[in-house]
Amino acid sequence: MSITAALVVLAITWFMVLFLVLPVRMKSQQEAGDVVPGTHAGAPADFRLGKRLKITTLIAVPVAGLICAVIISGVITISDFDLLERFGPKGPIVEGQ
Repeated sequence: MSITAALVVLAITWFMVLFLVLPVRMKSQQEAGDVVPGTHAGAPADFRLGKRLKITTLIAVPVAGLICAVIISGVITISDFDLLERFGPKGPIVEGQ
């Protein structure tokens, strides 16, 4: 696995974890009882983006490391996901059969 591939795995994992972390413990302005004029009532009352980014990084780095370790170890290979081999025709296709 190249460094570029590892960085791609990290980036994909990081964004997936971010989308999971964003709504956790989110309190809207309406729930807080303090709607700022000109904003939607469902807007976050206290967003704390920096804290959410740190939590995302703390979760995503070990998960991406585990994914990279599985790929490097060879436990799962690309041939395990060869759909044509698994679900395709069972022999050579010959015209006229």
